[in-house]
Amino acid sequence: MPQYYLAIDAGTGSGRAVVFDHTGRQCGLSQEEWTHISEAGVPGSMSFDCAANWRLLSRCIRRAIADADIRADEIAAISSTSMREGIVVYDAAGTELWACANVDGRATAEVADLKARDEELEAHFYRVSGQTFALGVWPRLEWLRRNRPRIFEKAARLSMINDWVAARLSGEIVVEPSNAGTTGLLDPGARQWSDALIARAGLPRGLFPQVVEPGSAIGGVTAKAAEETGLKTGTPVICGGGDVQMGTLGLGVTRDGDAAILGGTFWQQVINIPTGRTDDTRRVRINPHVVTGLNQAECISFFVGLTMRWFRDTFCDAEKAEAARRGMDVYALLEEMAARVPPGSNGIIPVFSDAMDFGHWYHAAPSFLNMSIEPGHTTKASLFRALEENAAIVSSINLERVMSFSKVSIDKPVVFAGGASKGALWAQILADVLGREVAIPKVREATALGCAAVAAFGIGNFSSLAEAGSEMSEVERIVTPDPAMAETYLAARDRWERAYPQQKALTDAGVTSAMWRAPGV
Repeated sequence: MPQYYLAIDAGTGSGRAVVFDHTGRQCGLSQEEWTHISEAGVPGSMSFDCAANWRLLSRCIRRAIADADIRADEIAAISSTSMREGIVVYDAAGTELWACANVDGRATAEVADLKARDEELEAHFYRVSGQTFALGVWPRLEWLRRNRPRIFEKAARLSMINDWVAARLSGEIVVEPSNAGTTGLLDPGARQWSDALIARAGLPRGLFPQVVEPGSAIGGVTAKAAEETGLKTGTPVICGGGDVQMGTLGLGVTRDGDAAILGGTFWQQVINIPTGRTDDTRRVRINPHVVTGLNQAECISFFVGLTMRWFRDTFCDAEKAEAARRGMDVYALLEEMAARVPPGSNGIIPVFSDAMDFGHWYHAAPSFLNMSIEPGHTTKASLFRALEENAAIVSSINLERVMSFSKVSIDKPVVFAGGASKGALWAQILADVLGREVAIPKVREATALGCAAVAAFGIGNFSSLAEAGSEMSEVERIVTPDPAMAETYLAARDRWERAYPQQKALTDAGVTSAMWRAPGV
């Protein structure tokens, strides 16, 4: 009799529930978009509505089970994942008091104050935690202390959003290291809260609950949660993890030196590294993997997928209509057009996401440079190809930064997953720019599959998380780089690396506006 696993994914833009069978095959899915709330009079705020979003997730759970055409009692275990950096604060009874989503930027003044207090303070926290203050918990709690003192006084515990999902299901509030590591108050080597950092921050130690490992059984679905979701009371709830780390587990990226590029709204470039290594330049963030004994060095390319969506929706109405007429995805049509543009995109330089600089994180104003009114030079096809090439160039720089400080080499193909990996042209461009083989997985939306692997391990079906991830993942094809493209893309990278700082200088001078700027920068 097959076993089924339920993955609950609380992402930045949506919540979803996905059912997998014991082989890792997706059987049922339900997803709904959600919107995070901007609080009146609070610039940069992005609150997470626990009550509304739990109702949404409960609907998704019921629909996913129905879509899989199974009974709730056939689900052997449940696990959860979520956007990272988002936090939930609870009172002593375990009721949510306040929550914010991942890129909530309300604590700009608090970040600036902490940096002004002691110029070495952030560097000290980074050396221990691998995180800067930009999206950390301490500045957000300081914001609460200043602006919502009644909430701060009642605060008894906090968790990450994936842990909140588990708490709603099981009634138990715990955290796990892969997401709690993004708080900036956890030691990724020890995989435990840093009492020294918490004390330095002047925060109550009791706020920080027990840390348990991904794959640990937290409890069973409560009667209340069963009534809300349609699940069976007592179904095991297994501790999950942060979305990127769970995604890499679902891709089988579970060993030292394994690397992946996850291409979604944001692009993440990750390499598994041994514990105990941090970047003296503070350009790269360090997170615990869900796999014990490994950390991940991570770089982020901002808004890559969102930029492609903006380009599609702003300039490509005719292509949308043509794609609909031909019964194909509009991105596939745009790639078809872009494939006819020479590599290097006629020298066009896109200015969107910068390479990762975690300690001083901001981006120039979005623009295209080196356009021309010469016929056939600057077209929708050449601009689209330039965006794809630029995402690959930024990824290559980020991976090199990780290899430089970590002294880790990449000996296997780089796994390319997420929505971007569906594009045949984009995968080939990435391989050509990296000069490396690129592996395209069979399941490209791997975060939920990582949840299924954790759930399967949690009830004893695998001997380790690494084994679960490797067994449930599968490579569909390998893309081989074309050596003839190396010189072209090195030249394109050189143009971009010389042009981008000039565009940031315009932002620094107040002539243009940054695409995004981290709080306190």
